[in-house]
Amino acid sequence: MSNDKTPMKINSDTQILKCRDDKTPIYLTPITEPSSCTEPFKLLDGCKCDWLKEEDCLGPAKLRPRIEPWLTALFQSEHLSLLMGSGLSRALHQIADVKDIATMDSAKFTNYNSEINAKAKKSASEAGRDNCNIEDQIRVTNELLRGLEILAETDEAIDKKAASLRTELKCVLDDFAESILKDENELITSNEEDLEQAFNYLVSFLMSFASRTGTRDRLQIFTTNYDRIIEAGAELAGLHLLDRFVGSLAPIFRSSRLDVDMHYNPPGIRGEPRYLEGVARFTKLHGSLDWIDIGKNIRRIGLPLGAESIDPYLKAPGLTDADALQLMIYPNSAKDRETAAYPYVDLFRDFAAAICRPNSTIISYGYSFCDEHINRVIEDMLTIPSTHLVVIAHGDPLGRIMQTYKKLGRNAQITLLIGDHLGDFQTLVDNYLPKPAIDRTTFRMVEILNSRWATGQTESQEKKNDSDGGETVV
Repeated sequence: MSNDKTPMKINSDTQILKCRDDKTPIYLTPITEPSSCTEPFKLLDGCKCDWLKEEDCLGPAKLRPRIEPWLTALFQSEHLSLLMGSGLSRALHQIADVKDIATMDSAKFTNYNSEINAKAKKSASEAGRDNCNIEDQIRVTNELLRGLEILAETDEAIDKKAASLRTELKCVLDDFAESILKDENELITSNEEDLEQAFNYLVSFLMSFASRTGTRDRLQIFTTNYDRIIEAGAELAGLHLLDRFVGSLAPIFRSSRLDVDMHYNPPGIRGEPRYLEGVARFTKLHGSLDWIDIGKNIRRIGLPLGAESIDPYLKAPGLTDADALQLMIYPNSAKDRETAAYPYVDLFRDFAAAICRPNSTIISYGYSFCDEHINRVIEDMLTIPSTHLVVIAHGDPLGRIMQTYKKLGRNAQITLLIGDHLGDFQTLVDNYLPKPAIDRTTFRMVEILNSRWATGQTESQEKKNDSDGGETVV
């Protein structure tokens, strides 16, 4: 069995690694039989690897020297982007020892239920999923409502059905939003020590990517999540997030604010202002729980993390019941044309502009590659030879990641870290991600060591020369 013939769907305990000069993915399997090896993994039977023998065993001690320097080099690309999916939220819930409440199970409609489900299942199938979920239903229902509103102009009966369906959709959206809020609430009300540990890992994770000097292009953070966990982690890390919202009380989404940045003037230094370190750009591709449409403006309301309900925060002057219907969460789609609606057209334009550039690297974490409109932009990015994609995931239960990897056909431009070890949030932060700091000290130490041992002599050889009365050439 060669690497290329390895099944697309792997066992939950199988690890997939591809980095550096690996031509094909390396499949690692846990060692279950009694062995003298102290490391937990070995090559999958029949899998070939240039740098590992079939009888060798390996773990973090051997994997770290291969993975961490490679990621460190990629993180210093001219343009760096981070794409995060629902796997991030699940990882934090697992560390905090709380259960996810938000469910993607399908809802039941009184009107047009069979038609909605049939179309939603077809859409899910096109996206490579076996079953439809609530996001598919919401998207299909929105399409159906647009058609009914056209027919309702000449048919009173259809108008009543459209009004009823609109009310049902509002209830479904409210319930969906409430479940995500409950997820946030469960996390922040968990055991204090577990919560602190979860957010410490989140801070280290974010700063591993955001620790870029002011002379480099800003880190671009993209997420498909509706919750505000990333924003909470950035606050704890002291990381300034720049998005398109402008204002203090109820910030407004602006299409003209993309190039706003943060600078400072060092005391006693003349000339151009310097870029402030610890700044990243932030884009929520599918909207957020605290985005609402008010009078043709998209505003962000002051909704606390883990609030029990959204309703009390929509009762401020200027927010009517009609406005509350326009909760700006955007279910995933299988058709690119659906991203043409405001404000998502601006968000996806930012995504394409950020990653489709020479010397650009994008890292995906917890993203299952089920959104075709995102995948297509990544595919276009890889047509630029100097770009690179790093996929980090806890697993690939749907087989979508490996399907996408083979479809892209740009093996030399893709790094894979997949599995319950390589993609585990804590293991990743502890062993494989670069140190979360601007590492000038390490670079300086390497330069000093190189200058001292430039002749290739070891310290023991130099001491021997001294004891023999010989001269040491520097």
